Amino acid sequence: MNHSVLDVLMYLFETFSEQEHDEATDHGVLRQELLQAGFGEPEVDRALTWLDDLGSDPDRPFPAAPGEHSVRVFNPVELTRLDAACRGYLIYLEHVGILSPLQREIVIDRLMALGAGEIDVEQVKWVTLMVLFSQADEENAFARMEDLVFEENTGLVN
Repeated sequence: MNHSVLDVLMYLFETFSEQEHDEATDHGVLRQELLQAGFGEPEVDRALTWLDDLGSDPDRPFPAAPGEHSVRVFNPVELTRLDAACRGYLIYLEHVGILSPLQREIVIDRLMALGAGEIDVEQVKWVTLMVLFSQADEENAFARMEDLVFEENTGLVN
């Protein structure tokens, strides 16, 4: 079975987000459980590295936080991997107050760290949810994002 790093991360998030911090951060236990669940070693190792990088430094890799009125210019690699819908969704999340400019940058960094390939809006939603979950004092933004991730698309236009 062919799984992506995001598949592993989503499984981890859905399975372990309610557990005690120590249980969910023991990489040896997590690694074995993921391998037993059928994920491949390369994806498991990359997912655990992705999580380590997410939790390492909240301001990483940014020497200075972007200002509230700054304009985000995407580089050519980001433009290749994040289509207009993804970029627009990130701007929307910032506009409605779910993401700060710094959090937007962290989300983009973590999206780029998923590996090669185009990224879709569903992936943006999940990575945003994981980033907000990893940050202290972001319960309100996390709850709002969780609603967006799990909302049913009824096909109705508001």
